[in-house]
Amino acid sequence: MTDNKQMWTELGMDVETHDLLCEALPQAYGDVYLSQENRPEGMDYFNMIVADIHGLRPAELIEAQKEGKKVVGSFCIHVPDELVLAAGAIPTGLCSGSQFWVPEGEKHLPTTTCPLIKASIGARFGRTCPYSRIADLFVCENTCDGKKKAWEILAEDAPVYVMDIPQMKRERDFLHWKDELYGYKEKLEEITGNKITEESLKEAIHTVNEKRKALQRLYDFRKEPNVPISGLDTLLITQIAFFDDPKRFTAMVNKLCDELDQKKSEGFSVYEKDAVRLMLSGTPLSIPNWKLHHIIESSGAAVIIEEMSTGSRYFENLVDESGETIDEMLENLTQRYLGGINCACFTPNDARIDDIIRLSEEYHADGVIDVNLKFCGIYDMEGVKVEKTLKEKDIPILGIETDYTDQDAEQLKTRIGAFVELLENR
Repeated sequence: MTDNKQMWTELGMDVETHDLLCEALPQAYGDVYLSQENRPEGMDYFNMIVADIHGLRPAELIEAQKEGKKVVGSFCIHVPDELVLAAGAIPTGLCSGSQFWVPEGEKHLPTTTCPLIKASIGARFGRTCPYSRIADLFVCENTCDGKKKAWEILAEDAPVYVMDIPQMKRERDFLHWKDELYGYKEKLEEITGNKITEESLKEAIHTVNEKRKALQRLYDFRKEPNVPISGLDTLLITQIAFFDDPKRFTAMVNKLCDELDQKKSEGFSVYEKDAVRLMLSGTPLSIPNWKLHHIIESSGAAVIIEEMSTGSRYFENLVDESGETIDEMLENLTQRYLGGINCACFTPNDARIDDIIRLSEEYHADGVIDVNLKFCGIYDMEGVKVEKTLKEKDIPILGIETDYTDQDAEQLKTRIGAFVELLENR
């Protein structure tokens, strides 16, 4: 790993504590990812990104800041990257996927807060995430009560802008969300000093759509009887999508897909013949949360789709590119970012269950594992209806509650192994 200590020191990071993460990550990545056989050569780029994930991209962001650009960090897929790009700023994800950040988060939040929120807060207050030090603005949202209150605490230490996402999808809710996008546009123009124009917004919408199309192309390979890329690798690529330069990321995913096209023509699969095909639904799996995929695929089963914010919800629906005026384009963004995302924060939310059923059919899933991060009330409660409906449809489902630790790893191996065996015998 490149020595980035000077950069981290200048960012005001706790370098000594951060070194502990840097020491642990290569071993964890090697155990989970580099132990896989027959990985595509195109994964070399993504290996490189992870090998220096707190060095290469942060250095790029700092150089951009020196040139006068702003960096905008966000936690949620409801926040449109298109507006950030249109304002001449750079969007980035923020650290939230490791137990490493949770203890620091618990100094500021109740223990009974979900690990994703605790990690998000801990990464900033513990000064152990460069993205959380670099960001000129933290764009937050009110998708759950835990987040709403956590952002108040975050605002004590960072510049925070909260977007009010409606929790229903009525006509007046779409009007409200469009108004929120107008407000966000004004905020971005204020911090960047740049005017968002018809031309810049149109280009930004196209750029992000191209990234979505590349991910759609990648995920289509997972619908095949012979799947040429693992669920682990696909998850990693989707996680990196939140951080990498969008145009470069799109190019590298498409390059990988060219290789996978060749493997597909050869009938190559990374899985054994007749491996059980599993779909994951539920709470997001932020980098470096690879636990469930690793357990599942180590058992001999295949993860072939994720109905998650780090999965289909991130890329499935494109923004209509026909808009010509700012208002038309903001309307199209409204439809995509409110109407096109079925998160558990919404009520009623039958559309998400419809998505799970549809995706299980499209990807030829043998069963579904519904994942809930511990203390995530909205997904936990919605999981009851998900399980009931899927059982009525004769779709096998296993509900799992977990966190970022490895304390439940053996229990999960046993439960998932039993579920896989059940599906093998159907």
